[in-house]
Amino acid sequence: MADPSFETDIPARLDRLPWQRFHWLVVTALGVTWILDGLEVTLVGSLSGAFTGPDGLSMNESQVGFAASAYIAGAILGALGFGQLTDLYGRKRLFSVTVLVYAVATIATGFSWNFASFALFRFCTGAGIGGEYAAINSAIDELIPARARGWTSLAINGTFWIGAALGAGSSLILLDPHLLPPWLGWRLAFGIGGALGFGIVVLRRFVPESPRWLMTHGRIADAEHTVRAIETRISERAGALPSPTGKPIRLAPRGPVSLIELGAVLLRRYPHRTLLGLTLMAAQAFCYNAVFFTYALVLRRFYAVPTDRVGAYILAFAAGNFLGPLLLGRLFDTIGRRVMITLTYGIAGGLMAATALFFAFGELGAAGQTALWTMIFFVASAAASAAYLTVGETFPLELRALIIALFYGFGTAIGGIAGPALFGVLIESGSRLALMWGYLLAAALMIAAAMVEAVIGVDAERRALEDVAAPLSIQPRS
Repeated sequence: MADPSFETDIPARLDRLPWQRFHWLVVTALGVTWILDGLEVTLVGSLSGAFTGPDGLSMNESQVGFAASAYIAGAILGALGFGQLTDLYGRKRLFSVTVLVYAVATIATGFSWNFASFALFRFCTGAGIGGEYAAINSAIDELIPARARGWTSLAINGTFWIGAALGAGSSLILLDPHLLPPWLGWRLAFGIGGALGFGIVVLRRFVPESPRWLMTHGRIADAEHTVRAIETRISERAGALPSPTGKPIRLAPRGPVSLIELGAVLLRRYPHRTLLGLTLMAAQAFCYNAVFFTYALVLRRFYAVPTDRVGAYILAFAAGNFLGPLLLGRLFDTIGRRVMITLTYGIAGGLMAATALFFAFGELGAAGQTALWTMIFFVASAAASAAYLTVGETFPLELRALIIALFYGFGTAIGGIAGPALFGVLIESGSRLALMWGYLLAAALMIAAAMVEAVIGVDAERRALEDVAAPLSIQPRS
């Protein structure tokens, strides 16, 4: 009987490619997902005052918090469902579907007529974004050269805050009663994301399927054709390409991964990586979702910032969050993952604890509060981005999208769903002391995650994905 296994050097060929326009296309067309998520989160945060007024949907602070939790719940279920489909049917097919789901749902949000419809459309919007996480993060990891995977992933994740700035800036215009009637402005705001989503569908047509996904599904001819096309595009600009330095690997075609096999990978083969991924994802999810989803409510209730001025404070906050991963990202490829993740989580947690005490004792104004949050999340933004990088590169290729979805889902369920709802209740109480304890809880989770990373972190910098975690379909070389 003929041996169905085959030998390929596709991973080594992809990792040796010089950075060219092709890689910028991948970063732009796929990384824009984070811009969309940042836009959505910030719009709801900046517009929360409009939702609670008579020209909105007459929601209270708790309902705003629960609507944010509905978005997160949708993102979790979308990530899990679309993540499994991404591993089965390919990265390219699914990252086109998920952005369409997002675009339709966010436009529908602008037509909400009460709290229930608003929460439902936010749930559907989250489902599209959650599906995007699984599809695009797996594709980016598999198409970007190993030497640049760290800073590229962090920089792309950091573009969440470009979306946040866009959302905050647009809210300053759309909530200005001199330009638009209050009942109309917040509804038009959701059309921004929908328009971007439909534009992205067109751009993604030029991004190829992941050759790594093709090869592990036995489609070696398609994988070779795709890699040759990428090499041709790059060599036309860069000249002769360097020879691959990594060794070929031998793979055997196999069927879908069963739930039993998935459990064995998570709990038997990589138990430490499973604990690490859950810890990092849960800590950053609670920290970010609890604080950022309700930050506009804090500004309004405790600092009396007018609704139409909230966006100005969030713009500064967004700038710090974007610059953190951008400026610190290369250190994750040079100094290394373990050291940098430990430092960023630990420093962010320590600064958050100190800021919580300043807030509780009324030592900060609105500008001071924003300045300290900006400092904290300059570091925390890099930490959060590194959590996605960790779960994306430390498990076998055949499970990559589903693993990203699982860790995003479980981590966010632990730290993200409860966070906005809890903080909404704490803010509605009007007690600075009560809110301080919420912030201290977020700080403790970040510090705990730093300790876990220091002990069991994975040194994945500048290593091929197949070296960090061998594919399930790998065979001994003869």
